[in-house]
Amino acid sequence: MAAYDFDAPRLYLDVPMRAGVQHSLDRAQANYLLGVLRRAQGDRVLVFNGRDGEWVAEIRPTGRKAGDLVLREQARPQTQAGDLHYLFAPLKAARLDYVAQKAVEMGASLIQPVITRRTQGDRIKHERLAANAIEAAEQCGILTIPEIREAIPLPAALAALTPERLLVFCDEDAPIVDPVAALRHAAAEQGGNGGPPLAVVIGPEGGFTPEERALVLDRPNTVRLSLGPRILRADTAAVAVMALVQAVLGDGRGG
Repeated sequence: MAAYDFDAPRLYLDVPMRAGVQHSLDRAQANYLLGVLRRAQGDRVLVFNGRDGEWVAEIRPTGRKAGDLVLREQARPQTQAGDLHYLFAPLKAARLDYVAQKAVEMGASLIQPVITRRTQGDRIKHERLAANAIEAAEQCGILTIPEIREAIPLPAALAALTPERLLVFCDEDAPIVDPVAALRHAAAEQGGNGGPPLAVVIGPEGGFTPEERALVLDRPNTVRLSLGPRILRADTAAVAVMALVQAVLGDGRGG
């Protein structure tokens, strides 16, 4: 038997979850389930709110284009989220959507846009970031929605990191060395049991200015990392570094 139900559609609902709770679908949810997916009376839907685990709900149509969901039983308990902060210079709209989705898929617990000298993205729309995060969580079976913060200048974002959080700085000017070894060495120097709380910072297209690079490197508990001999676009670098960090120090270590 599969460990996860891939047949049932999945929705994020910001409501308390317990057996018997009835939720009236909004227009978009009803159109998706009843119109697009052609689901009917009694069909299963998986729902989650980021707090109470995942629940099995049953569709109860109340009209041709309206319906309710009735929660029946918990399918999966809430799991503890990882502790990975993703700091990034905003990109233009379509690529910003991609970055938000991939950050959620890669286990980011906090998404923090940072404004740099070379930031070229449009004004950040918090609601759009949140919608992309929710969509990615719905599609990938993720139980926790990351915290999404308003954009702030790079110095303020660095100052907000707690001293014990290991910051992984993707620097295209860093010497090309084994990134796995570099991460393990940085974590070993920090000491303690288990993986450290983590953050990654990705610059804009064109990179950080020399002053910004110096500011990041001046922060204690920061590891400067090269992603290899190729220059990667900011959205590509984001996926590469989060996969690397999770595999070496995060929830991809396998115990």
